[in-house]
Amino acid sequence: MARPIWTGTLSFGLVAVPVGLYSATEDHAVHFRQLQRGTSDRVRNQRVNERTGEEVEYRDIVKGFELAEGEYVVVEPAELERISPGRSKSIEISGFVDLTQVDPIFFDKTYYLGPRGKEYGKVYGLLHRALADTNRAGLATFVMRGKQYLAAVRVEGDVLVLQTMHYADEVRDPHRELDNLPEPAVEPTEKELAVARQLIEALSEEWDPQRYHDTYTAQVRELVEAKLAGEDVVTAAPAPESTNVVDLMAVLERSLAQAGAGGTDGRAAEPGPAEDGGPAEDLTGLSKAELYKLATERELPGRSSMTRDQLLAALQGRAAEPKRKGKRPLRAVS
Repeated sequence: MARPIWTGTLSFGLVAVPVGLYSATEDHAVHFRQLQRGTSDRVRNQRVNERTGEEVEYRDIVKGFELAEGEYVVVEPAELERISPGRSKSIEISGFVDLTQVDPIFFDKTYYLGPRGKEYGKVYGLLHRALADTNRAGLATFVMRGKQYLAAVRVEGDVLVLQTMHYADEVRDPHRELDNLPEPAVEPTEKELAVARQLIEALSEEWDPQRYHDTYTAQVRELVEAKLAGEDVVTAAPAPESTNVVDLMAVLERSLAQAGAGGTDGRAAEPGPAEDGGPAEDLTGLSKAELYKLATERELPGRSSMTRDQLLAALQGRAAEPKRKGKRPLRAVS
């Protein structure tokens, strides 16, 4: 079982239940070490006193609020705790709100909330059931790692989740940040708008998170494997060019034809022969995400940079192969 990253008390009214906060997501990105070029020597970051150049132990570091150049007010961790005792150990629900009223831009990170013992299951279950029945979320504040968060406590399946939120003054006004928003006078024609709506309807689908994959991370892994094997690195297709306003209608119509047929040129790809001479698999009804998943299972090389049609053609022309067992040890390559 995972260890909680924060423990404390969740309270609403006079009702309180001890809870633990657990990460709801995990990072699958490829992480690199920093090396000096031409060597296998790691480059490390250190906490260094900028005046003496000497490394400073973590326990000897305090917080300093800068008043002027080189002039600070020093604050100890214990002093921060004393100004608001207990706040770092409680999630206090102050009110309940319909989640549909909250703009998604306010939400930040999601955590699971779990009771800190079976004896608290009834109180935990009470809040869970009440929130589910009323379709509400509890708005709360709590302190974690020296920072106070605004949060929403809501139901997700059979558990309670906590979503940290941005405060209103942390959300930037787009009209102040962007200086190139279209003027109100810049309106699409009725025909362009009608085709754009058709395109949206043609590409509409049910939300299924399993259909989406981090293809960039897969490309990075293939890059490492290719360099390890001394193979050429496959270059991905370039980013699409910006649409010329003059050609907007033509591009919309081609996009609609492509979406309707499921191919890049408005036609569904024809099934090709299987490698063993037998009938090819009929994969034409699969989405790109589903084709990519199948290509991953069969370890199809270069899959990360392929379009849907290229994946389809490659899979229909490739017999199913068993997965390779084991992993090759990685070594330093250039």
